[in-house]
Amino acid sequence: MPTSPVRVAVWSTGGIGSIAIRAIGRRPDLELVGVWVHSPEKEGRDAGELAGGDPIGLAATNDVDAILAQGVDCVVYAAQGPEQDAASVPDYVRLLSAGVNVVTTSSWALLYPPGYEPTWRGQLEKAAADGGVSLYASGIEPGFAADQLPLLLTTMSNRITSIRASEIAMYDTYPVEFMMKEVMGFGKPIDGEAMLGLPGSILSAWAPGINLIASALGVELDEIREEFDRAPTDRTLEVACGTIEAGTVGAIRTQAIGVVDGKDAIVIEHVNRMAADLAPEWPTAERDGLYRIVIEGDPDIVCEMAAGDPEHASPGAMVATAMRVVNAVPYVVDAPPGLVTALDLPITTPKHPFS
Repeated sequence: MPTSPVRVAVWSTGGIGSIAIRAIGRRPDLELVGVWVHSPEKEGRDAGELAGGDPIGLAATNDVDAILAQGVDCVVYAAQGPEQDAASVPDYVRLLSAGVNVVTTSSWALLYPPGYEPTWRGQLEKAAADGGVSLYASGIEPGFAADQLPLLLTTMSNRITSIRASEIAMYDTYPVEFMMKEVMGFGKPIDGEAMLGLPGSILSAWAPGINLIASALGVELDEIREEFDRAPTDRTLEVACGTIEAGTVGAIRTQAIGVVDGKDAIVIEHVNRMAADLAPEWPTAERDGLYRIVIEGDPDIVCEMAAGDPEHASPGAMVATAMRVVNAVPYVVDAPPGLVTALDLPITTPKHPFS
């Protein structure tokens, strides 16, 4: 592990990036030396204020060279946009080639690098090797709640018939409009286009978790298929990402289903609502933000995990997402060069959490 503070930069000041900035600021083992922003309106402003806190004396910039000149050890990458990985990969390549480790919440497919788009994977592998550094992707889900946590539970298993990892959560307090409306389709007509509804979109987000589980268990998958269901709201809702008009999508259910020997064996499911009473026929929970793991086998295992306020868990889930990569920074810096997964790292416990 590094003995001196790890010099860290944060890429973007959206919801996850802002949490990362505040978290790094209170960690004696991490030093925030740069903050990258896309918007010209944010350039030159104090990064602490952009993150919703007090000034910290560090100006945000869109000058990558200026950030790299600070001797950055690791970048916490949290940029989001319509191009997703097509925009992120060139950033990753530039950073890795410059000898900068990267931890990211922006590229879900990198939870399982062997399944990543081959051309991009090749570019990243070469850049990591050239720079002698590593890249790691994580989050609460996609991420920990549907891959590393189920695998941890299987350490108690003798035989396994099926594994189902479900997120049952309200998204009414999730503020990122692009993610909620364009990606997930909330507020769109029931037959309208959402990025998650495009063929392969659900698989791009959750097949990596299924593949990671299958690989860790030595299981060969027949296929992974996807299902996307939507339900309308019967009234207009005012939520954190904007207005959801009556008759438009107010709840969604996604399933990525890994098939083994002709049977549904590894399932990652999301049931997300903008109001608690929508789509009551779908799985429900007694609190918001529940992650339920059900392993059928010998023995049957059920585990429920939650993060954040029981009434409004989304802010807590965002903190958990950010901390999955912030806490991993020292471990990734210490890891051998390459594209690493949660299974390649030790348990990424936080340092100085009680301070």
